[in-house]
Amino acid sequence: MASWLGGLGSGLGQSLGQVGGSLSSLTGQISSFTKDILLEGAEEVGDAATELHMSNSRLREIESINAAQKFENERLKKVCSDLEEKHEAAELQVKQLSIEYRNQLQQKEVEISHLKARQNALQEQLQKVQMAAQSAQLRAGVLPPATTSATYVPVVRHSSEFEGDDMDFGDIIWSQQEINRLSNEVSTLESEVDHWKQIALSSKVQGTSDAEQSEICKLQNTVKELKQHLSQEIDEHQHELSVLQDAHRQKLVEISRRHREELSEYEERIEELENQLQQGGVSADAMDDFKISEQKKNAQSLEGGKVEELQVVKDLEDEIGVLSHKLSAAKEENKILLKEQELAKVEKIQIMQEYENLKSDFSMLQSSVAEQDALQKEQEKKLQSKTLLPEDVVRLQQALLEAENEIARLSSLNQGIEKELASAQHKNENILSAYTEDQNSELSQLRQDLERKERELNESIAERETLIAELEELDKQNQEATQHMITLKEQLSKQHTEADSIIKQLKSDIDFERKKVSELEIEKMETTKELDSQKEKLSKCSYAFNDLHISKQQLQDNIKDLQEQLRKSQDCNLHNEKEIRDLQQRLKEREEELSVSLSKLTERSNQESNYTCQDLILKEREVEISKLQNDISENKQLNEDLEKSLSDLRTENGKLIAATEELKQELSDAISEKNKVYLEKDTVVEALKMEKRQLETELNLTEKRLLEQAHKYKQTIEELSNARSMDTTALQLEHERLVKLNQEKDFKIAELKRSIEQMEIDHQETKEMLTTSLGGQKQLTELIKEKEVFIEKFKNQALQVKQELEEYIKVSKKQDVLKQNLEEKDRSLAVMKEENNHLKEEIERLKDQQSRSTPVVEPKTLDIIIELESEVTQLKVIKSNLEEEIEVHKKTIEDQNQTTVQLQQSLQEQRKEIDESKFQCEQMNVTHERLSLEKDEEIKNLQKTIEQIKTQLHKERQIIQTDSSDLFQETKVQTLNGENGNEKHDLSKAEIERLVEGIKEREMEIKLLNEKNVSLSQQIDQLSKDEVGKLTRIIQEKDLEIQALNARVSSASYRQDVLCLQQQLQAYVIEREQVLAVLSEKTRENSQLKTEYRNIMDMVAAKEAALVRLQEENQKLSNRSENSSQDMSRETIQNLSRIIREKDIEIDALSQKCQTLLTVLQTSSTGADNGSGGVNSNQFEELLQERDKLKQQVKKMEEWKQQVITTVQNMQHESAHLQEELHKLQAQISVESDSNSQLQVDYNGLIQSYEQNEKKLKSFSQELAQVQHSIGQLHNTKDLLLSKLDLVTPSVAATSTISQLSGVQYRAPEVLSDESKLLQKELEQLKKTLEEKDSTIRTLQENNQRLSDSVATASEIERKSQEGTESEMRQIKEKHDVLQKSLREKDILIKSKSDQLLSVSENLSNKENENELLKQAVTNLKERNLILEMDIRKLKEENENIVASCREKETEFRALQETNMQFSMMLKEKEFESHTMKEKALAFEKLLKEKEQGKTGELNQLLHEVKSMQEKAVTFQQERDQVMVALKQKQMESSALQSEIQHLREKEQRLNQELERLRNHLLEMEDSYTREALAAEDREVKLRKKVLILEEKLLSSSTAVENASHQASLQVESLQEQLNLVSKQRDETVLQLTISQDQVKQYALSLANLQMVLEQFQQEEKAMYSAELEKHQKQTAEWRKKAENLEEKVVSLQESLGEANAALDAASRLTEQLDIKEEQIEELKKEGEIRREMLEDVQNKLMNFMNSTEGKVDKVLMRNLFVGHFHTPKNKRPEVLRLMGSILGIKKEELDQLLSEDRRGVTRWVTGWLGGGAGSKSVPNTPLRPTHQNIFNSSFSELFVQFLETESCPSLPPPKLSVHDMKPLGAAGTGKTSSTPSNSQMQDSAVSGASRRPDTSPFLAPRSAAVPLITPASSSGHLLMKPISDALPTFTPLPVSPDASAGAVLKDLLKQ
Repeated sequence: MASWLGGLGSGLGQSLGQVGGSLSSLTGQISSFTKDILLEGAEEVGDAATELHMSNSRLREIESINAAQKFENERLKKVCSDLEEKHEAAELQVKQLSIEYRNQLQQKEVEISHLKARQNALQEQLQKVQMAAQSAQLRAGVLPPATTSATYVPVVRHSSEFEGDDMDFGDIIWSQQEINRLSNEVSTLESEVDHWKQIALSSKVQGTSDAEQSEICKLQNTVKELKQHLSQEIDEHQHELSVLQDAHRQKLVEISRRHREELSEYEERIEELENQLQQGGVSADAMDDFKISEQKKNAQSLEGGKVEELQVVKDLEDEIGVLSHKLSAAKEENKILLKEQELAKVEKIQIMQEYENLKSDFSMLQSSVAEQDALQKEQEKKLQSKTLLPEDVVRLQQALLEAENEIARLSSLNQGIEKELASAQHKNENILSAYTEDQNSELSQLRQDLERKERELNESIAERETLIAELEELDKQNQEATQHMITLKEQLSKQHTEADSIIKQLKSDIDFERKKVSELEIEKMETTKELDSQKEKLSKCSYAFNDLHISKQQLQDNIKDLQEQLRKSQDCNLHNEKEIRDLQQRLKEREEELSVSLSKLTERSNQESNYTCQDLILKEREVEISKLQNDISENKQLNEDLEKSLSDLRTENGKLIAATEELKQELSDAISEKNKVYLEKDTVVEALKMEKRQLETELNLTEKRLLEQAHKYKQTIEELSNARSMDTTALQLEHERLVKLNQEKDFKIAELKRSIEQMEIDHQETKEMLTTSLGGQKQLTELIKEKEVFIEKFKNQALQVKQELEEYIKVSKKQDVLKQNLEEKDRSLAVMKEENNHLKEEIERLKDQQSRSTPVVEPKTLDIIIELESEVTQLKVIKSNLEEEIEVHKKTIEDQNQTTVQLQQSLQEQRKEIDESKFQCEQMNVTHERLSLEKDEEIKNLQKTIEQIKTQLHKERQIIQTDSSDLFQETKVQTLNGENGNEKHDLSKAEIERLVEGIKEREMEIKLLNEKNVSLSQQIDQLSKDEVGKLTRIIQEKDLEIQALNARVSSASYRQDVLCLQQQLQAYVIEREQVLAVLSEKTRENSQLKTEYRNIMDMVAAKEAALVRLQEENQKLSNRSENSSQDMSRETIQNLSRIIREKDIEIDALSQKCQTLLTVLQTSSTGADNGSGGVNSNQFEELLQERDKLKQQVKKMEEWKQQVITTVQNMQHESAHLQEELHKLQAQISVESDSNSQLQVDYNGLIQSYEQNEKKLKSFSQELAQVQHSIGQLHNTKDLLLSKLDLVTPSVAATSTISQLSGVQYRAPEVLSDESKLLQKELEQLKKTLEEKDSTIRTLQENNQRLSDSVATASEIERKSQEGTESEMRQIKEKHDVLQKSLREKDILIKSKSDQLLSVSENLSNKENENELLKQAVTNLKERNLILEMDIRKLKEENENIVASCREKETEFRALQETNMQFSMMLKEKEFESHTMKEKALAFEKLLKEKEQGKTGELNQLLHEVKSMQEKAVTFQQERDQVMVALKQKQMESSALQSEIQHLREKEQRLNQELERLRNHLLEMEDSYTREALAAEDREVKLRKKVLILEEKLLSSSTAVENASHQASLQVESLQEQLNLVSKQRDETVLQLTISQDQVKQYALSLANLQMVLEQFQQEEKAMYSAELEKHQKQTAEWRKKAENLEEKVVSLQESLGEANAALDAASRLTEQLDIKEEQIEELKKEGEIRREMLEDVQNKLMNFMNSTEGKVDKVLMRNLFVGHFHTPKNKRPEVLRLMGSILGIKKEELDQLLSEDRRGVTRWVTGWLGGGAGSKSVPNTPLRPTHQNIFNSSFSELFVQFLETESCPSLPPPKLSVHDMKPLGAAGTGKTSSTPSNSQMQDSAVSGASRRPDTSPFLAPRSAAVPLITPASSSGHLLMKPISDALPTFTPLPVSPDASAGAVLKDLLKQ
């Protein structure tokens, strides 16, 4: 009982402690609110001037509140930015953690795979050993039953892991468990292997014997069962796989659908919120103070949704990983099962073979045994026949000798026959001695027997010969079988060697083709991506082109319309101002008239005597009131018109401002993206080159690895061949498997070939697509130029619109001021109206009083009625005030919702802008990468053309191709145009699309707003007319009633009833005044509600659907989240909705009451004629009831008011955080705007530098044209010389080459004939001139080499150190030496090389531009780094502030927790006191009952015992509570300190990491940019010098054009220069060629292994070489495409990085879970130790208590036994005596003696029992139940048993779950762990307690020991004595086991 109540008390204490905390905060708010209400009541002043003054003061207060809350908004923005930065830092940490976890998982998986492989190997060994053991045991005839169980080792299943979709942590734990399990299985398998080896050895030693067919059948059955089991498991695995796949698909589908729905909902919400912003801009300032609390809620819900979405994504990723693991595991299991199936088949075949062998052996053995039996019988017969006669004896001896010979022959078959022969010889000798006496008598019989035996002998001899023949045949068959086996072995070994070679080839081919397939797949993916992107681009370009034309026209029309609208609005403003002035004048006039009317009223109130005058005044007043009402309606209509015009103008202003801002943002975005693209181009190129090198190194590494693997495979195959030569069965198995593998590999090879062909087709299609897309991009460049012109026009127009907007804003401010004045005047008018009404009522009352004489009324009833009415009026006023407050709170809540929506809009817009900028940057990067790739492709195409020209020159030297240069120029022009087109198109397209969409949206919004304004104006007009009509009708009805009453009073016929009527009239007048006051208040409230309704309806109508969606989202979020903050927000929303519903119900009830009051008035006025004077008692009672009801309603309203106040305050606290977030976002926006301005400045500088570079390019192109012209002249002169020097060309070529090339020598010219002597002279002259010119040529060569070196350095800076170029350069030089033999080829090449010079100069200019861009980027990065450092400092300061505030909050929280704990302690003590009081009351009731029976003394003793027990329990509970409080405080302090320490460490780590990263990045960037800048400057200087030198040399060479030799040398020099340039440009291509050649060699080797078809192709090598060259070219193109694909992969990897960031939350969650688990374990350990100590204390106390109460006997029990003895019949009295003896511990024997001695009477027993007072022991009193006292029919023992059963059954209360025992959701696991040890401790303590007192019987013990609750062993004391701990489930009832019940114990005793 006490434990149960204690648990309940602790739960209640906690809940009430929380309530107390909230009550303490509520009391302060209630007191402040009551003060405000009283102040409001005091401030209601009659005069208009004072009311105006009050309203002005309130306006000032509202403005101050508004400013404070704006400040709070800024603070919230700062907090938002802080949180975002923290989130990023956390993501970085989580990345590292996730990487570590994944590495651990991979290691564990590798270990699992190794262990599984080991397990499989051991299982195979086991099976082999078992097979050997089975065969041996079958031969021996003894088969142990263990084989069947061991033959099939079950495969490890992973289906159990299917249930838990846990995180990475769970996977790690599972992997470790599986490793342990597998290692255990391995050890068991090894032991089993050893066991079976021993059995096999022993079975070999024992030898073979007969086999049993039953065991063979058993083996066959087991094989069948194993097959069925295998098939079932395979089906199960397949089913599980399908279920997993379906579940995964469904989850993915659901998540994608949810994500789409949420996106669509958010988009709709954003649109609706934008509309709200435009509509609710007017009333935003007045409502700001209540909006901020809702903002925090929405922000929290959005953050929660974000977190939940991230969690869902992470959970899905984790589930996908787990599913993939499970799929792989299932596949491995399937493979293992297939292997086992094959093994089982093999085993079956072996068993069948063994069975057949055994059958044959068995038949052989049977035949040999039959032969042996026959021979034995024959020998016995021969021995018997020896004794007949000496002749017979001689014959028998000969037969014996023959038999002995035969036995010797047959002894080889069976050795057992020899023993029987020896025994037969012994018998023979005995028979000889015995039968000599009886020879004569038995001769005849023996002769007959001898004849018979001889026949049998002959038959046996014949049988033996047949058997010998059969044996020989069997030997032959055996030899043939062995020879067949040997041949089979040889064949298998040959097949094995062939298979090994085939396997090697196949493995190498498979590896090679896998590589191919992976490369092709990657290429395919990349090509498809390129195709899609280009298709999208083309479609976007076409759409953008159409949209731009339309948008241009629309923008022009819109600008014209807006200008016209502005003019109209200005005219309207002027008109409105005039109207406002007129209205002000009218208001002044009306105020004067009102003052005049007030003065008149005061005068007329003095003139009470004149009735006629008063009637006239009333009529005049009514006329004036009607006029005033008309004026007010007109003013209202004017005001509404003005408001409509203002709202329209503001919406237009907002739209124009938004349009201008969007234009600005788009311009800045475009500029920034251009800069970024220029920067990123070089970095991308360098990265790609680095990747190419890495790929080359990786290829080399893979080749080495393949060679190593081939060696390993060779070794393994040799080992396998050795092993297989041992076992033929294993060879057959592996052979079959290899055949299957070969087939599978063939299929795979065929599939791969098909895929390769498809890839080639796709590649060709992509090429065609790219060519078509280039043409489309040229057209777009022209369009983009036109669009840029339009954008500049729009900028100018936007500036004009801005100026007009500023003027317009000023006008709108003036109109707002005027509107406020108008509203104040309206209020004053309403006040004046109310005063008029009051005055009218007073005048009527005065009239009534004057008309009546003074009535005589009962004073008591009148006073009571007046008091009741005054109370009713007060209650109604209070109710109305509360309703108004509720409405105000509703408004504030709605306003706060609006502000939160606006803030969300702003946040989302900023995020959208950031995302758009990022997206544009990525697009620009992609386009520039593509442009660079296209350039590279064009360069490579040109190189291909050069190579083709070389090959064609070899074959056809006569043909001269002049088309290549033209083609080159065309392609270059195309690429340049394509570059410009892409850049401009990508920049302008997005801007124009945005403009078009924005303008369309603005037009739609304007139309919708116009329609809404029209509908609302109509509604407002109707409502105002209805209100005025209702008021006038009510006033007319009241006037008619008053007139009727006056007429009745004045008439003479009713003078008798005047007194009664006067009394009733006074009561009715008071009621009427109250009703009128209520009506006036209601009308005022209705008017206010209608105005609010008009304002709110435009918001609500548009937002109902959005609200429904938001509610659904909130429900989803609240269902998912387990946080207490979201639960509280849900509860507040529910409470608010409930309050609103109840308010609506109350308003309806009040309206019904008003109607009933009106009916009462009417009925009372009519019923006054008939009824006698006096007040009905029924009416009086109804009034009292109404008063009570109203009081209850007022109390409810006050409670609701308090709840609303608490919610509003919570919302205000939350708004502060949102303001900080807003401040931070504004700071970020300002930083971004600064960076944009800097980027604009940089962009202008870049444009200027670009124009200068273009000018330089033009000058260079002119210089190149001059050089080309000079080269053409040289070419003409060369042709002239060639005609003269046709015979001498080879020698000239030789001399020129010797002079130019280093280390290259040609043969000397042959001796010329006599005819060419003249020519030799001319040649000598030419040689001299050549030698003269050689010096000039060398200088030119040096200069050219310098140029080429500078170009090479430029290319080397791009590539960052290319290696291995020297060897390739030598090869290229040798090729060029071969080419230089033919001068005609060089003439053709001159043109192409000049084009290449042009391209080189263009590249140089591009590089200069890029260097300038890099310099600017360096400066920008430095500035950005400074900004980042400033931001970091700010963030540190803000973090410190936040930490301080967190500490303060934690201290407050601790204080609150301590107070809560104290409250809970107090409550527990109070509950305990109440419990003790209840127990005392029960004890007193028992005392009273027993006093009636005369048993007061015993009750006193019981009360004393109860009190002592209660005091002990109180002390125990107090000690326990103190310990619990101290424990909880220490736990809270320790957890807080740990969290602070962890938080600080994490912050320090993050900040240090970020600082180091930023510093390293800065240093690297500065170093790289400085190096590049210096190198670029040096290159510029060198190039300029070289250009000057070249110009001087060209001038000098033009003078010497006439000499042919000089011409030739110049041509050779130009060729060398160009060739050097070409060689350095073609370094990359040569590298790729060498790599491709290596690959071709590998492919050729693999093809030779597979197909062996190279012998045919060797004859056609010349034709193949040309084909191979084309193949090499294709392969180079493929490599280029691979490089492009790798670049795209880089982009995809960057995207995957973002996805990986999402996965980091899972790792962070894991770490958090680990920390929480560790903390929980430590806490549980501490609790366990404390509970153990408590248990030991309690056990010690219990033992002391038990020792003290062990030897006592209950007096009441013994008295009852004594009385019961006399009540029982005499037959059954010995049973009673035995019972009492057993209770007193007397032995059976002693009892029997006593009973036998004292059969005569009971005197001695009684005297002995009573006389032993010294030995008697006091027993605790256990009173009998009153129901069992008077039953005398049954025996005493049965009654006693029943009594003890009723006493032993404890009346436990029904179980109640206490809040204290319920664990939180997070501690589910801890609860389980903590409950088990405590139970075990309980049991241990119980056992110890039982063992200490073995001699005590259950009757002598007190009730706690005598009544076992669980088992007799586990009874450790009463429940009150036990300490209440968390481990004990106090809310569950303790079960009484049926075996150990009290009744069963007693029955056992009776049986004794």
